Amino acid sequence: MRTGKLIALLVALLTIAAVPVSTVWAASGSVTPGDVLIQPLPGAPAIGKPGDTVEIYPAEGVEIQSLQIISILHGPYDLQILGNENGVIKAKIPVDAAPDVYFLVVKSDKGEVTIPNGVWVMKEAPTVLRIAHGSDLHVTSGSKTGFVCGEYFQKSIPEILKYCKHPYAIHSYTAADSFMTYYAMTGLQGENLINVILSTGDDVDTNGDREGYKMFDKAILHATAAGTPLISIKGNHDHPPTYYSKYVGPRYFYRVIGDFLIIGLDSRGDERHPEMEQLQWMEEVLKAHPGKVPIVLVHHPFWYSTPDGNWGGTIKGYTAFDDGDWKALTKFISWDWAGRNLEYEDIARYFLQLVEKYNVKLVLSGHIHKDKPVLYVDKDGNEHWFYTLATTGATDKTSNPPSETDKARGYTTPSWYGSQVIYVHSDGTAEFPLAGEVLTEDKIVSLPIPQKFIVYRQNGEDGTAVRFVNELEKAVSGPLVLEIPAGAKVDPEHTNITYTVAAEREIGGTYYMLLNVTVPTGVTQITVVKSADTQAPTVEVGYLIPSKPQPGRPFKVFISANDNVGIKEMKVQIISDGKVIGEYPAFPTQPAQVETTYYTEIPGVDASEFTVKVIAIDFYDNTGETEYTVGGSTTTTTSSPSTTQAESGGSTCGPAAIAALALAPLLLRRRK
Repeated sequence: MRTGKLIALLVALLTIAAVPVSTVWAASGSVTPGDVLIQPLPGAPAIGKPGDTVEIYPAEGVEIQSLQIISILHGPYDLQILGNENGVIKAKIPVDAAPDVYFLVVKSDKGEVTIPNGVWVMKEAPTVLRIAHGSDLHVTSGSKTGFVCGEYFQKSIPEILKYCKHPYAIHSYTAADSFMTYYAMTGLQGENLINVILSTGDDVDTNGDREGYKMFDKAILHATAAGTPLISIKGNHDHPPTYYSKYVGPRYFYRVIGDFLIIGLDSRGDERHPEMEQLQWMEEVLKAHPGKVPIVLVHHPFWYSTPDGNWGGTIKGYTAFDDGDWKALTKFISWDWAGRNLEYEDIARYFLQLVEKYNVKLVLSGHIHKDKPVLYVDKDGNEHWFYTLATTGATDKTSNPPSETDKARGYTTPSWYGSQVIYVHSDGTAEFPLAGEVLTEDKIVSLPIPQKFIVYRQNGEDGTAVRFVNELEKAVSGPLVLEIPAGAKVDPEHTNITYTVAAEREIGGTYYMLLNVTVPTGVTQITVVKSADTQAPTVEVGYLIPSKPQPGRPFKVFISANDNVGIKEMKVQIISDGKVIGEYPAFPTQPAQVETTYYTEIPGVDASEFTVKVIAIDFYDNTGETEYTVGGSTTTTTSSPSTTQAESGGSTCGPAAIAALALAPLLLRRRK
């Protein structure tokens, strides 16, 4: 490969990676939410009932002029500003405000912002907190992709093809968005499975990825604008919180939800545990809220192992207030908290004392990318669950089944893209209603969401399209939020899910449609367009790596593609002597964009001259094609629209089941 061509390719790919996605909050000029407010922000909403007073924390030096809440269904309502105490604005929710999760519109002397998940107006305080727990979403505007098919998860195309001929790829944004969309559909306005989503850090993959934070906020919007609130904390990949505090939330905070007290901590970056001042703040919060059931969110898990092993288990009959017991407990505590030589043991001991003293019933964590449930039963018999969740969006976990690379590194406990449902009752009892036996060795405890419920969104100039992959063996019903072009309508001829349109509204310069849908099992889609789409995708082979593949040696194909609504499927055929000798799916490097680069890997062709044929199919089955001849000249052709009917279901491992998938070439932005 010639150096000049390689440099040109790198520049082109990095340029594509840098194209900004559309923002989910509206702002004047370059003002971000965090430039105007410290909180509430998209990951830390204000919470109250109609008539309640909520607290608004302006950024330093910012003068708030007005506050308003609006949702796709309700409002707008003006929040009455009651006063300012020590820089904190007290604002009253109108007594006639309908229960919903609202955008918060803030007008200030620094600009105007419209923040999703700004204010959660509850109908009544819950007596059971029904939590959807996600963690380590690792959203990136660059590359973060894994491959799934049923129970299988692998990190690369060659590995997944051992188990499934036509796998699905999940980019980190797709994973985050699918997780949010599913639990919004099954949340307060849908099946009522859960009433709040909690995320325990590493929301983005690189702390300086501004576009990644915007993509994360868009995933938050898809859940919260559909009526299910979210609360998130920062992880080490969000540290230092320069952009985190502008787009997601404060370092640490608390929220009261009826009988429940949610405390979000910051375990920081390389320090891997909260500082003493933060824990002292935590104790003051606990003192100020007697009678509440405390739930703590902290990214780094507290326990490394138990007497049952390092997978989790039960620790029973100790107390952090006894020196002898504490010495015995230190062998189970993570080095992240206590230090390799117990240099931070005062931090770890104080935290566990707070857990015991104030009867903290649930501590949720992430970071290690695998499930680790620990039940700590103190000397008084009080139960404290420490649940550490597998990653919801990252590929940095043990494959299922473990690959040869995993085994060589000593990783044998398989994982997948997971989440968990946890119910906490007003008496402090915690249960895992869908997980079965939680304290089980060498078992994937987390639920296969988003692994088995994948949402691929495409937002084009002339319409919006979504493809669903539902392998849960049951239909999923509930609200769905779409960004749409002005004037676009659902096209029933190219939609094969059940739907009703609940409302449409422009908020912050973006048009939204709220639908109530039922997504059956299999592969289905919905299209919302200004008119029937007759325009075929444009597609072109950008480059091969290596540029001159050797017979029998693997190579990669990069494809430039675009469509006015969205591309449903991309595949690459290898043609030799006039015959198709292989067909492979290709995946977008930027799944949130319709104009992006696709990528696939070819295991090798036993010929010195052959043709690479690329076929792109949109949601109306219009087909765009191009051919690239290896060992000869290059020709490009575009076909007329196809007459193939829209796919209505079937196995998600079926032949045409790849929709807006994502694989990230190593040439794109890498994790810091």
